[in-house]
Amino acid sequence: MAGLTGHPVLEIGDKFEELQNNIINNNKNKEVIDKAGLVLKGEENSNNNNNNQGGERDMAPPTSNSLHRSGSRPQLDLSKAAIQGNSEERDPTILLPNQSDDISHFALDIGGSLIKLVYFSRHEGQSIDDKRKRTVKEISNGSRRSYPILGGRLHFVKFETSKLNECLDFISSKQLHNGIDSHYWNSESPNKENAVIKATGGGAYKFADLFKERLGVSIDKEDEMDCLVAGANFLLKAIRHEAFTHMEGHKEFVQIDHNDLFPYLLVNVGSGVSMIKVDGDGKFQRVSGTNVGGGTYWGLGRLLTKCNSFDELLELSQRGDNRTIDMLVGDIYGGMDYSKIGLSASTIASSFGKAISDKKELEDHRPEDISLSLLRMISYNIGQISYLNALRFGLKRIFFGGFFIRGHAYTMDTISFAVHFWSQGQAQAMFLRHEGFLGALGAFMSYEKLGLDDLMVHQLVERFPMGAPYTGGKIHGPPLGNLNEKISWMEKFVLKGTEITAPVPMAPPGTTGLGGFEVPSSKGGTLRSDASALNVGVLHLVPTLEVFPLLANPKMYEPNTIDLSDHCELEYWFTVLSEHLPDLVDKAVASEGGTDDAKRRGDAFARAFSAHLARLMEEPAAYGKLGLANLLELREECLREFQFLDAYRSIKQRENEVSLAVLPDLLMELDRMDEEARLLTLIEGVLAANIFDWGSRACVDLYHKGTIIDIYRMSRNKMQRPWRVDDFDLFRERMLGSEGKKPRPHKRALLFVDNSGADVVLGMLPLARELLRRGTEVVLVANSLPALNDVTAMELPDIVAEAAKHCDILRRAAEAGGLLVDAMTNTLDGSKENCSSVPLMVVENGCGSPCIDLRQVSSELASAAKHADLIILEGMGRALHTNFNARFKCEALKLAMVKNQRLAEKLIKGEIYDCVCRYEPAS
Repeated sequence: MAGLTGHPVLEIGDKFEELQNNIINNNKNKEVIDKAGLVLKGEENSNNNNNNQGGERDMAPPTSNSLHRSGSRPQLDLSKAAIQGNSEERDPTILLPNQSDDISHFALDIGGSLIKLVYFSRHEGQSIDDKRKRTVKEISNGSRRSYPILGGRLHFVKFETSKLNECLDFISSKQLHNGIDSHYWNSESPNKENAVIKATGGGAYKFADLFKERLGVSIDKEDEMDCLVAGANFLLKAIRHEAFTHMEGHKEFVQIDHNDLFPYLLVNVGSGVSMIKVDGDGKFQRVSGTNVGGGTYWGLGRLLTKCNSFDELLELSQRGDNRTIDMLVGDIYGGMDYSKIGLSASTIASSFGKAISDKKELEDHRPEDISLSLLRMISYNIGQISYLNALRFGLKRIFFGGFFIRGHAYTMDTISFAVHFWSQGQAQAMFLRHEGFLGALGAFMSYEKLGLDDLMVHQLVERFPMGAPYTGGKIHGPPLGNLNEKISWMEKFVLKGTEITAPVPMAPPGTTGLGGFEVPSSKGGTLRSDASALNVGVLHLVPTLEVFPLLANPKMYEPNTIDLSDHCELEYWFTVLSEHLPDLVDKAVASEGGTDDAKRRGDAFARAFSAHLARLMEEPAAYGKLGLANLLELREECLREFQFLDAYRSIKQRENEVSLAVLPDLLMELDRMDEEARLLTLIEGVLAANIFDWGSRACVDLYHKGTIIDIYRMSRNKMQRPWRVDDFDLFRERMLGSEGKKPRPHKRALLFVDNSGADVVLGMLPLARELLRRGTEVVLVANSLPALNDVTAMELPDIVAEAAKHCDILRRAAEAGGLLVDAMTNTLDGSKENCSSVPLMVVENGCGSPCIDLRQVSSELASAAKHADLIILEGMGRALHTNFNARFKCEALKLAMVKNQRLAEKLIKGEIYDCVCRYEPAS
């Protein structure tokens, strides 16, 4: 048989191509892998999400001496726990029959202007049909147990206080009040007549009778200051991209060191303003305040402009020019600066000062100008008083919250400029993305035995589903409750020919000038009309996420290699994703059988994701700090939101079958080589097989021009050394030694696998087999959820089981690792032997993206990592797009073929199809 490139390992091409064509043409429905003798080394990957808003599924770590749970968790009664629902669903409900601490509830902050509602949802009403339920197998002794963890979602909703009935209707429609019992969770069954809910704010007193009458619930009133501080402390500790600065239209997120958080000044701008010096959890003092706040702006604005809502008033300000009303320094000094005391001609000398002498009546002034002048006057006042109080106590950090701000760029710029101006740059104004929900969140946390205060940043994941439709700054209808509502709304919206506005928009950067005392242009006309909408998603509580323990410096770790703060870089990647979208939609629709329903969902997904891209192109920081990993994950979450659970399912199955069929020939060729030649060939094989990537535009073009084997041939022809990044010699010396000295084998290796098909079967499995042969435990780390054609932790055991039929090393290791049951033992040699092999295991990474953020991995992976001394990251997403610069406590090998021209130019200063083999000793 002729070799593909003259290399003996490549003499598998003809068989590869023949089997591929047979499977494509004749065996599309054939199941090659025998699943009878197989159990997962982890909980079944759960995908279905009837009302998907992008939540993470709850992952079940094994409990053993080798892989054990770590970290603190909310206290749960797990006796007689069971999964209620299909294990293939993405968020299966965990039924805890003896759990008294039911964390499904809500809390309110009822202010004079707005009602803020925070509620927690679990995943109810799912089918209990579970034909493929898997269990976690304990590695040490083979016993099995499930370890359910309660997760869910934290939602944020607001209503105008004047429209209280809408809030009550919302609570009733969601049945939120039916999950509350008389002792905050201690009774065995809810008693609606004695149900008590937590609330803060003046409305908790004012409207208590109405809540009792309409919902049959009593209000337990929580202290407003206690709630504000508790909510702020929680957000600053638990949400990575919560705090940010906003100067001259530029938004920059600030990472707060938990050990350096206190003390700070919390300025809550509601109807009035409270200023609170916070010294710690539960340690605070209200040091000042002012009666000139959001209520002042709305009240005066309503009298002067006849606006009917706060948002309408803000919208007016964006089209205003305050110079027609405000008296500037230049108006007093004939257009000149007052440089002696540092005042420019554009500085406001007197808000509304021109109204004294211009002899105009109210109706002669434009409402837009009045609104802007009023907004600047109040914002400056708040900023100045805040700084003076910070100065009193020597505080450098000031956090502003409250619904007066509402993520409004002009307001934030004005406050920031005031603080910067008066402090001469010594103090800094910072804002909170969940600014208006501090009180409601604090009330939410006041429920007994909640345990949320123990949650850390890695356990909360924020998603941005297509929620309530936004146009022109107005919310049209209630939040979309199910998939059909989302699809129907988008279809109607498109029929109107109206541009879709992505969820919870904010103003773009660079549109407000200096935004302070010396604004070159006083006009706010360049702001988006919907800029006042808060940019808040849904927080998903995933108690099984942890920080990867092998990171050398978790605080300094930044997963993203590509800097999307560069507008040209951002535009390039948005173009890549947009161009890839039609092909992705085709694959997604085909994965669901090409039905009319699938086509409707595919169209809705395309429009939704395009809206997200348009939104982020306009305001890259709209959803928090944006990196390429976030962008790619947003695409996968959007697919899942429209119930495309695995867009590349059929492609992956076909490529796995073809690759597994030729694997025995590859292993035979490898076994005929000496040790050094085999190691080089294995690394070459990983790099060559990594070309099979449906996320790459260049690779997709290759798929359209030839067969898989054509791509494989081309890839192997690119294996000439030296590679663009070539540390193979260092890795070879570590593995094989030098000068006759044999190094110690690695104890445990974590292999982060990438694509299905040839990538994992012909690339990573043979490398895993070599490590096993050397006595190293191997843990294959794969995605928890599908993303493009990446292999998942649910699929890997099937692949390993099929590969093990042709290899004693893999079979014994898979048995030792719990991937195979006894039925597989006799398949090769007809005898049942005691297994003494090191184990081959599969764990999920807690991720559903082509990239991986190692600050948020599954507990299962975190446990496995504690005994690992070698990490192998494979593929562009995990080794280049993210983690190329990551440093670890143990040795690391990063392997990838570059299939993106931009990445080649920016990261490795090379070309497309260059190879990366980067070896790093332990840090």
